[in-house]
Amino acid sequence: MKRHLLVALVALVAPLAPVAPVALAFADVTIKSNIVGKGVGMGGAMTSVTYLKGAKMRNEMVVGDTTRVSIFDAEAKKMYAFDTKTKEVEVFDMQKLSDDIAKSVQVNDMKTSFKANGQTKQIAGKEATGYDMEVSIPSTMGGEKGMKVIVGVAGPVWIVKGAPGTQDYMSFYKNAAEKGWLFTDPRQAAAQPGQAKAMAEMYRQMAATGGIPYEQEMTIKLTGDGQLAAAFAKMGNISMTTTVTSIDTGVLAASLFTVPEGYKLKERK
Repeated sequence: MKRHLLVALVALVAPLAPVAPVALAFADVTIKSNIVGKGVGMGGAMTSVTYLKGAKMRNEMVVGDTTRVSIFDAEAKKMYAFDTKTKEVEVFDMQKLSDDIAKSVQVNDMKTSFKANGQTKQIAGKEATGYDMEVSIPSTMGGEKGMKVIVGVAGPVWIVKGAPGTQDYMSFYKNAAEKGWLFTDPRQAAAQPGQAKAMAEMYRQMAATGGIPYEQEMTIKLTGDGQLAAAFAKMGNISMTTTVTSIDTGVLAASLFTVPEGYKLKERK
């Protein structure tokens, strides 16, 4: 897994299905976070800012001297990806991605667990309640007839209930998960559909708690048979810890959620 996947994951875990418009009054929410990743192609600390405005989301991930941006437009069912060093924007059809992934993931065999562990701690001046989260889902790599893989996502999650922007955060992710959409790097999701689906289920579980995850320690583990087993064992697990540093509910400019002027659009299939 390469670093661009971490960028996509942060868009969701840093406050991780585009959402169809819903009949609710939305406020604007800005969530700033610190992220530490470990595993193949990951390492060191990074920062992320996630913006929510109605049915749109923008994530900015700082990697070295480059800021990578993802904009999710639910109404248009599109994802736009670009960075601060180029003038080209990749455009992805997120509905098609979701439909394609459904062919490679056995949702009926998915196992999930999200339970309060009775612990609390202070994060960014707020009291957070601890939960133990675990998602396991069978999938195939390489399409419907590809190699079988079990994708597991697990770790503790610390939820702050009643935090600023909670209602808008919950509405956004809950409706997104119900629609079966995916917020992740489309190229990585196509290659590892089970992981994308497992992450989407994790976000649905978190939104259902009635709060915002202020800290999460997430470990991603892949298991398989034969040659895959040896390859995954050599690769090792991938993990990342995301901690919220601040949340603001001030009004955001609509221009944050549009493609910058002068950038060239490149449709991806």
